[in-house]
Amino acid sequence: MTWTVNASIMWPDLSPREQVTAVAAAGFSRAEFWWPFAGPVPERTEVDTFVAALADAGVQLTGLNFFAGDMAAGERGVLSHPGRSEEFRANVAAVAEIARATGCRAFNALHGNRLPGVPHEEQDALAVENLRWAADAVAPLGGVVLLEPLSGAPDHPLQTAADALAVIEAVDRDNMKLLADFYHLAVNGEDVAAVVEAHAADFGHIQIADAPGRHEPGTGELPLLHWVSRARDLGYAGDVALEYAPLGEDPFAWLARGGRG
Repeated sequence: MTWTVNASIMWPDLSPREQVTAVAAAGFSRAEFWWPFAGPVPERTEVDTFVAALADAGVQLTGLNFFAGDMAAGERGVLSHPGRSEEFRANVAAVAEIARATGCRAFNALHGNRLPGVPHEEQDALAVENLRWAADAVAPLGGVVLLEPLSGAPDHPLQTAADALAVIEAVDRDNMKLLADFYHLAVNGEDVAAVVEAHAADFGHIQIADAPGRHEPGTGELPLLHWVSRARDLGYAGDVALEYAPLGEDPFAWLARGGRG
């Protein structure tokens, strides 16, 4: 199994450089991040510091979110919001720069919440346009754009795998894939086992957290490792990301240290 750690949720109080160090200290050699900078286009020194931290720690960047707005305030993406395309596309260029420096090839694009007073059709059409832009921008790098359903965000239009797959079909790019976050799908009432059976070979990425609680495997009721194993059997060959908020003193106690790197 190839594991990667989502450093942003695992160590939210640390700086990006400190998060990279924590990944390595926990015995992992692969990590993904939500967008680790305050704005869509970081300063050169910020990027250089981040890239150098990964290299110094021997950690491979496996995934990076595009800028998703003010997450703390409840925003979940900007690419479907009229008036913010320029901001999103500038961020795509910044992401591509980081990709060239790190070898990262997977990029998560959050769709954006529904905006009051703006027709859904207008938001959806803009989302498709901007997702095509992003997919085309990272394609020469071998990059894949990921799209995921979310839980805990009632204004977010992608709640099920079918919701995300419909957008992916409309984008019509070979490097646009479903991000199967088993936690979000399960919390939203999805039959995760059925999604795995139907789509595992075409998943662009898997993320896991147990439910209830969004903590490490074994703290809730989800058969996460069974779903992961079944996805492997059906052809999924990518990373499996640990994207959960730590609950226990050692949030990786369920995974032997020798199996993390």
